[in-house]
Amino acid sequence: MQCHPCAAGAEVYVATPPSAVGPAEARQSCAIVSLQAVKIEIVVKVSTWRKLAVVARVAGQQAGRNRTVSAFAKAARATARSFANVLHQLWLEIVGVIFLVMALSFTSASVKEYGKYHAGQVGAGRVAVTICFAVTFAWFGVSSFWRVRKKKQRS
Repeated sequence: MQCHPCAAGAEVYVATPPSAVGPAEARQSCAIVSLQAVKIEIVVKVSTWRKLAVVARVAGQQAGRNRTVSAFAKAARATARSFANVLHQLWLEIVGVIFLVMALSFTSASVKEYGKYHAGQVGAGRVAVTICFAVTFAWFGVSSFWRVRKKKQRS
């Protein structure tokens, strides 16, 4: 092996003799860190994550054996489940109100379109479309409140 100066000024060991390699090839093989070290570095990162996973799993197993930690974990799960149920009910109610407001808007548009239809300015299709949208959005709003009611009865 020969030691060759690198473009950055560092010395790199090259397995081929300098006479077999041209100056351009010697510059291309010049590296401060070899490729094997880069691969090892990646393995170290993966192994660090594995080590952390193992430590977390062992800590979880040890905590599960402790009655106090286990009781706090069960309390946290029950509280989180309760909050999730309440937030889901609130979400359904908010969505229901939004759909009912939109249904009222479409109902208002239906009344306006019917007035234009009666005056002969628009066709019956526009009136039918606005009525269909009003009924559809009203159905979505009412069904959302029904889902909230069913959810409350189950719990």
